[in-house]
Parts: sequence; structure tokens; C-alpha cells
Amino acid sequence: MAQVSIVMGSDSDMPVMAKAAEVLDEFGISYEMRIISAHREPDDFFEYAKTAEDRGVKVIIAGAGKAAHLPGMCAALFPLPVIGIPMKTSDLGGVDSLYSIVQMPSGIPVATVAINGGKNAGILAAKILAVSDGELENKLKDYSKKMKEEVEGKDEKLSKEGYKAFL
Repeated sequence: MAQVSIVMGSDSDMPVMAKAAEVLDEFGISYEMRIISAHREPDDFFEYAKTAEDRGVKVIIAGAGKAAHLPGMCAALFPLPVIGIPMKTSDLGGVDSLYSIVQMPSGIPVATVAINGGKNAGILAAKILAVSDGELENKLKDYSKKMKEEVEGKDEKLSKEGYKAFL
């Protein structure tokens, strides 16, 4: 059973949503991935969201652009956490998507990451699941330690070689 469901309204969202999947793969978290349009396939969407919990899903990561209704509708139908990823759009640069996702009515929260923030959505899903999974929590601590060491290594390189080493 998938612990996380990654859903997007269009295959054009795949490059961003794949970053969430890559993070989940790295942490060994099972997931399903779907393309379902809340606007073009409302019956299929309602079935997907209403049955997610029965499929073992604990967190939904939903990406959407423009009107960006997919994450909010997931949150309205699915009783567990939903993470929204606003997609960068050609019209308004993704600010339209961000506002649509983050401005949910009281009682229907959607955790929202940055525009095109697929990687952070995957990490946030892992952190949510780690609340009840000590092994996953340790993997997240190791991940944070690795990031810290990478920054320290870059600082050391800068100190030794100067800024030109990064150009």
C-alpha cells in the first residue's frame, strides 16, 4: 500500500512532481502517482480522493497551476494531510497558483510549499510520516546532517580556493 499519493492535473507538472517522488524513493517511502484533472474528470477525481485513505494513503501531495483547485479539493475530501505544490505558470509566474492553494477557507488547511517546490513537498511528507516512524525520523536526521556537511565542504572550498572555484 502506498503511504503517499502524488497527484497532478496534467503531465506538464511531471518534472516538478517527480522531484517529490525522488525524495520519497530516497527515504524508502511507498507512493502512488496519478494524473487526474479535478476540472475535466470530476467523478474520477472524487473517487480518487474519497478512497485514498482506504488505499492506505497517509499524505497527499497535490500539484496544480493557475486556478489550482486540486490540492484544496483533496483537502476537502481527504481527512489527512495534504501538501500543495503551486506550479509556475506562464501567465502570472505561479503566484496565481500559490494564492489559490494557500488561501484555503478556515477548516480546510493545505500545507503549501514554494512554487515548483516538489523536493520540499517530498521532504515535508517524510517529516509528517516520521512522527510515527522512528526509523524514518533517523533517516531524516541523517539527511539533515548530510546537507550540513555539504555546506561546510563548500565553505571550506571557498576559504581555500576563493570564489572563482564556483564559477
